[in-house]
Amino acid sequence: MGVSVSIVPHQARTESERLALSSFHEKLEGFEGLPNLIENAKAAMGISTHGKAFSKDLLRVEVSGPDRPHLTIVDLPGLIHSETKQQSASDVELVQDVVQSYMKESRSIILAVVSAKNDYANQIVLKLARAADKKGNRTLGVITKPDTLIAGSESEAMYVSLARNQDVEFRLGWHVLKNMDSETGEWSLADRGVKQEEFFSQGIWEDMSRSLLGVDTLRSRLSKVLLGQIAAELPSLIDEIDIKSSACRNRLDKLGDPRATLTEQQLYLFQLSQSFQSLVKAAVDGTYNDPFFGDAKSELGYQKRIRAVMQNLNLDFADNISRRGHCRKVTESKNTSHISKDVIPISRDKFIDHIQHLMKRTKGRELPGTFNPMIVSDLFLEQSVPWEAIARSHVDKVWKAAKEFLGHAAAYVADATTSKALFQKIFEPALNQLLGTLNEKTTELLTPHQRSHPITYNHYFTETLQKLRNERNHDEYSEIVKRFFGVSSLETPYYVDRNHDLCQLVSDLVQYTEPDMNRFACSEALDCMEAYHKVALERFIDDIANEVIEAKLISPLGGIFTPVAVSAMSADLVTSMAGESEENRAQREQLTKQLDVLTKGSDTCKRFIGVRLLSTDDDASQSDPGFNNTSDEESGLSLDDDARSSTDGSMRPRRPTIKRSEHVIEEETPASASDPVPETLDSKFVRLGLGFSKKSKKRSRVSAARAAFEED
Repeated sequence: MGVSVSIVPHQARTESERLALSSFHEKLEGFEGLPNLIENAKAAMGISTHGKAFSKDLLRVEVSGPDRPHLTIVDLPGLIHSETKQQSASDVELVQDVVQSYMKESRSIILAVVSAKNDYANQIVLKLARAADKKGNRTLGVITKPDTLIAGSESEAMYVSLARNQDVEFRLGWHVLKNMDSETGEWSLADRGVKQEEFFSQGIWEDMSRSLLGVDTLRSRLSKVLLGQIAAELPSLIDEIDIKSSACRNRLDKLGDPRATLTEQQLYLFQLSQSFQSLVKAAVDGTYNDPFFGDAKSELGYQKRIRAVMQNLNLDFADNISRRGHCRKVTESKNTSHISKDVIPISRDKFIDHIQHLMKRTKGRELPGTFNPMIVSDLFLEQSVPWEAIARSHVDKVWKAAKEFLGHAAAYVADATTSKALFQKIFEPALNQLLGTLNEKTTELLTPHQRSHPITYNHYFTETLQKLRNERNHDEYSEIVKRFFGVSSLETPYYVDRNHDLCQLVSDLVQYTEPDMNRFACSEALDCMEAYHKVALERFIDDIANEVIEAKLISPLGGIFTPVAVSAMSADLVTSMAGESEENRAQREQLTKQLDVLTKGSDTCKRFIGVRLLSTDDDASQSDPGFNNTSDEESGLSLDDDARSSTDGSMRPRRPTIKRSEHVIEEETPASASDPVPETLDSKFVRLGLGFSKKSKKRSRVSAARAAFEED
């Protein structure tokens, strides 16, 4: 038999603190030096009588031997209702956090212990148990100190009702224990058994079911509860082991085979480049079947779907430049809220005034009432000024999206060290080169629209021009018709009640002309410019999407890192990227051991997957002939005492938590400065209220469910 004491640092600790605490590891041949060893551990954790009273770190005491059961007991500190001189408000909160963290675990069995010395309605453990186990499916209530109740009193009746599961109902019910007071002096387990049987054989307790009273029946009851919990949780436990095993394999795959030589390093990079190309092709094609792509609903999953990202960015670009891609917007409405703040709203008359001023400065040989074709070019250049800023902003967004995608791809195919080197030495230089190419191509596409005269052979230009003129003529002719018939609107039917000179109407329509020839020419020029702007804008949107984004960015992505590129790399570059660090070698060794443990654990769980509990009152049975039924004595669990001294001289129960273990008894204690140090491990179990048989020698990968205990 051996005793080992170590510290498991809490995750909130800094890296240096975790390393320091993890280095604490002591072994003993017996229990004589255990109190001093625990004091040393408490000092390492920063716990002292007049300073820090509690810690979230775990003090692990491992007792190994052929006659020890396969259990892990977590002795949680007692719940504190209010601060004292020795225990601050932060201690109260810390203790509750620690207790609740164990209780909320779905596989935990909660032993909610209430003391009959106080009204159970005021004991916070019931509230915490309900919060963690809302339906009460995994909570077993335990009533202690029933001998403190006055016989025949209302309090005694209330606790009896509670014990019968008639008040606070739990699926696992309630149990009552009567133990010896540790302040009464020396006593044995046999003495405790006699006194307990004597107490429950008289008064109101005599009429209660024997299955709800005493240590022996609780031992049997808990054995069946634990076995049932294990059987019920095995399928989900196997699933969790498989998930962790898969994650472990993935990390090993990223690390690859050992890479000490240049050949091994090149081979590793060849494998990475093939995986990378496969991911890029899938992402570009929009086939998101690889696990790399994750959940589309998450932001990370969306960033990895590069085709979807590009499609959406292109659509945003098309919408953005359609709304903001012109210097002026013709509108007759005073409400300009629908117009982008970057666009100047202007009436048609004001715009014609602007064109008329410009036309005077660009007169050529055109006849009156006509315009110099170059005026359309000048107007278009002025109107399309916002294109460049919008296009370059779009290119920058697309490039950054591609950079994020490549970062995720590198992290997925390689280990952390290699992926970082791969991104810095290969991806970033290639991306910077691509950005230059993208900007050059954007400039090339902008040049014809910024420097050349308008050119188009698209019939859409003529159709748009005619549509603009027809819309304007429609408005003008509508006004003539309304004046002729003396109506305010053409939307409602009009009944002719007198003769009308329709020839006059035709004459009015035909004779409608713009008396100012220059304004007529300006109006025609404005129509031509607007029609050409629409045609050119649609062409420019498609050119950016196809000739810039698709041709110069998306298509080259897969060629950034290829096996051919790997074969051309210098030896120094290969080693700097694929050379294995000491940290990676240690990580591979650790992952290999972890995977071996997980695989064996999965195999063990699958052997016992057929175990089922028939009922809480029947003997446990199973379908696997290799699994032996466990008797009450062989279950390795009994309750011996539930009391220990508190600072006010009263007695309060200890709170063990039972969880899975391998082949040792591990006592994990979120340490408290106020807890007395045991003289021996046996005396520790006495105060915990737990005793163990010495018949269990079988290793078990899943030994017991956890149980969290009560309050002060």
